[in-house]
Amino acid sequence: MVNNENRLLDEKFMNEALKEAQKAYMKMEVPVGAVIVKNGEIIARAHNQKETKCDTTKHAEIIAIQKASQKLKSWRLLDCEMYITLEPCSMCAGAIINSRIKKIYIGAMDQKTGAVGSVFNLLEDYTFNHKVQVVYGVLNNECENILKNFFKELRKIKKRRN
Repeated sequence: MVNNENRLLDEKFMNEALKEAQKAYMKMEVPVGAVIVKNGEIIARAHNQKETKCDTTKHAEIIAIQKASQKLKSWRLLDCEMYITLEPCSMCAGAIINSRIKKIYIGAMDQKTGAVGSVFNLLEDYTFNHKVQVVYGVLNNECENILKNFFKELRKIKKRRN
């Protein structure tokens, strides 16, 4: 019963991250979303804004960490969990470690730039002063599909321009 309740809760929060990814999609940003949860409540939500803001660092995870830090008035996000629709890159994995997030939940894996198991694993392959727990594959199909649809649409747009 507890495992089923946890799974439903994980899916609930990942669905919120997917809503953020959809916002990115609508702006023609790579559709990645993230939410940060503390004590069962969402304290921050964000989506990719690299293209919109012309800023390489505007990944969903970084923006969510900034918002959560402002809300908690601390850079230490102790006892916080993050739900992310796509496996973090090395920049975001580093920010997750440094912000002391307790646990992350990943939807889809990123075979090109993933730094939490696909290309390498920054959270486990190195010795840092903070260990982050990881749960893989929460709503994997939904998280993969939004990315696949986005890139399919992007290819069509580029083809029409040429």
